[in-house]
Amino acid sequence: MTMKPSAWTGILPVDDSALYVSDSGGSGCPVVYLNGAYADQSHWRGVIAELGADYRHLTYDMRARGKSKRSTDYSFETAIRDLDAVLKARGVDRPLLVGWSYGGILAWHWADRNPDRILGVVTVDAFPAGLTGEAGRERIRKLFGQMRPLMPLARALRLTAQMTTDQHIDVNIDANEIGDASGPLLERLTCPVRFVLATGDSLGTKGGEMDQGRTVLEPILARNPNVRVSAKVASNHTGILRKDYRAVADAVRELAAT
Repeated sequence: MTMKPSAWTGILPVDDSALYVSDSGGSGCPVVYLNGAYADQSHWRGVIAELGADYRHLTYDMRARGKSKRSTDYSFETAIRDLDAVLKARGVDRPLLVGWSYGGILAWHWADRNPDRILGVVTVDAFPAGLTGEAGRERIRKLFGQMRPLMPLARALRLTAQMTTDQHIDVNIDANEIGDASGPLLERLTCPVRFVLATGDSLGTKGGEMDQGRTVLEPILARNPNVRVSAKVASNHTGILRKDYRAVADAVRELAAT
């Protein structure tokens, strides 16, 4: 007899950190949710409630986010290893990954490295474009520099990650450069990938920059039939999981059905 995985919520030690993990358990399709760069798992509540008990929902806070512990290493490669650690600890062999923003980029790269282990990817408003080069890095530094006086209060209220301002900058630069270079990776993915795209700009962008960035998907869609846009919604990048969680849930259902 095959035992159904039990529900579990707790702390998973990983390297010099510890990750706060929640696993709903059950025998449904395992859906693993990957957060935005400075977000915690609470943003997925609407999607999880909409999908209900037919799925096994697994969420976790990345290092220094939410209830997870600080670390000396917040690199993208560490985020990949942490995802591996969570999957191993919870006994998930073939996940369906759902990633928002930074989490979407993380999902693409994990899928590319594990083509035989992935059920599919739902990407929530991440796309292979970003602020790159010295001009892009300087713009990111300037944005966070303007917020520097408010960062201690934001950290105390858990409105952002428990990192220094400079660590926030490094994570953002890393994400923009890795995301921008991910077009060829998306063109070669062999698993089904569905995009739920937002509309308009977000913090740090203006003048339709993000909508322009979303157009880089067009040649990828033409070249890789595994990649499709499931929906483009009225919400912006920041509000998409709060306002259009049903569109994300619909994309998960579509992939789970395949």
